[in-house]
Amino acid sequence: MTKPAELVPVKFGDYLELTKPRLSLLSVFTVLVAYVAARPAPEALRTALLIVGTVLAAGGVAALNQWMEVDVDARMQRTSDRPIPAGKVPDGSAFVMGMLMCIAALFVLFATVNPLSALFTLLTIVSYLCWYTPAKRWSRWSTEIGALAGAFPPLIGWAAGEGRITALGWILFGMLFFWQIPHFMAVAWIYRKDYSLVQFPMLPVRDESGVWVSLWSLVCTAALVAVSLLPVAWHLTSKVYGVAAVVGGIFFLWRASRFLRADGRDLAARKLFLASITYLPLLLIVLVIDRLLFVS
Repeated sequence: MTKPAELVPVKFGDYLELTKPRLSLLSVFTVLVAYVAARPAPEALRTALLIVGTVLAAGGVAALNQWMEVDVDARMQRTSDRPIPAGKVPDGSAFVMGMLMCIAALFVLFATVNPLSALFTLLTIVSYLCWYTPAKRWSRWSTEIGALAGAFPPLIGWAAGEGRITALGWILFGMLFFWQIPHFMAVAWIYRKDYSLVQFPMLPVRDESGVWVSLWSLVCTAALVAVSLLPVAWHLTSKVYGVAAVVGGIFFLWRASRFLRADGRDLAARKLFLASITYLPLLLIVLVIDRLLFVS
């Protein structure tokens, strides 16, 4: 008599990995930065529910994104060990989990925070899954589309804090949009062979020389620095933030300019990536401190 096949035990870590915790944390962080920068009246429960809602939304989108891309993830070296292509999580379970998390996120934000924050969360979910994820397979502009989808989280936080979107909320949206271009161009250049293997028509795949990739990264970095200085120009922050924005901007521009050099471009891409993940959190933390301590 044949023994029945053993059931593979469900591992919490595999399902947690499906939510891309590190990437999701960035989205939640930018939501909280915008929320605190809006300077709402202190409400611990509301803040906690905002965090719960955005964590659910970010994790749900990540799970559904991997469910949609299981075929290409299985073919790329950097993604082949993700939970679904590696067989750690059934694709049906990933879909159900992702859907439930997104629905729960919208319910929590709509019912306990405000409808506007729920609306921007819905726009994030729809633009990421229905526009950006499919566009990676056919559009040269998929990175820019993804940057647009990824720039909505600050609007979620600002809407939660102020109940409307005012100037600084839109500035944070712009900063996050332009920051993502050099950040993801550097990542895509490092892994361009993987992306080429699955025929993603993004710029780092199409531009084998790297000239246009690095130039576009520099242009968007310059735009980011310009947008980051608007809060000072419009008296929404003090000069303390302004100094940090100038110093951080010069450093980021220097790293982006090094990416232009043909010799050592791979190393320059890695350093640009590291610069990007240092620059943004530090500048946003300074902005929040500045808003709380130095702006009346």
